[in-house]
Amino acid sequence: MNTMTLWHITGWECAALAFAALLVGFSKTAVSGANTVSLAIFAAVLPARASTGVLLPVLIVGDLLAVATYRRHAHWPTLWRLFPAVAAGVVIGTLFLVWADDGAVRTSIGAILLLMAAVTVWRRRRADADEEPAPVAGRTGRMKARSYGVLGGFTTMVANAGGPVMSLYLLSAGFRKLGFLGTSAFFFLIVNVSKLPFSAGLGLIDGRSLLLDAALAVFVVPGALFGKWAVSRINQRLFEQLVIAATVVGGVQLLLK
Repeated sequence: MNTMTLWHITGWECAALAFAALLVGFSKTAVSGANTVSLAIFAAVLPARASTGVLLPVLIVGDLLAVATYRRHAHWPTLWRLFPAVAAGVVIGTLFLVWADDGAVRTSIGAILLLMAAVTVWRRRRADADEEPAPVAGRTGRMKARSYGVLGGFTTMVANAGGPVMSLYLLSAGFRKLGFLGTSAFFFLIVNVSKLPFSAGLGLIDGRSLLLDAALAVFVVPGALFGKWAVSRINQRLFEQLVIAATVVGGVQLLLK
């Protein structure tokens, strides 16, 4: 990574990165998937590949805050079913990054996000969300977990864009707000921490990028606190609409950039 670029950003670009970090905190405790906007801001200010390395530690700070807030609401059977497929997706994503340019990464992920948003809207029209998650056992549940898991691992590795994929999976499984947020909090903390050696090995994280992360982490905290305040004031239907809308916005941004 050409980390010299990190020291030549303007004041307005610094402000944009700070706002993106604030939005990361909000997305982790309120509307998961909204951090696709943060992804787009980071990619606009920094070189696209370098931006993924800078953004990852910021996301981990948000994950820690989310786990502290919603740790009692995680649904662990769902997590254990997802992790093997996610690990495969991370490996595939790492191999993809070895040869893919920024344009191929953005186009692939943008198309995946829009397709999955459309599938989720179609499914939500067929059935209302249940109080408990849909069964994760059985052949259908296993196939769904594997497909979303691989896509989630792939997208989170290549562009830190796994949030919308996992959001759509949890919505399709019928999770309510707190279960949704608790399960996704632990999921992304574990997955993002596991990505650190891969990102460092690809040269996406180094000492200079971590210094910038330390400055941006300060802005994650107020975003997370605002998200915690806001989530109790958002009803379930609006919550789901916001998650899907954030996914669509992120997908379109990636395709148009």
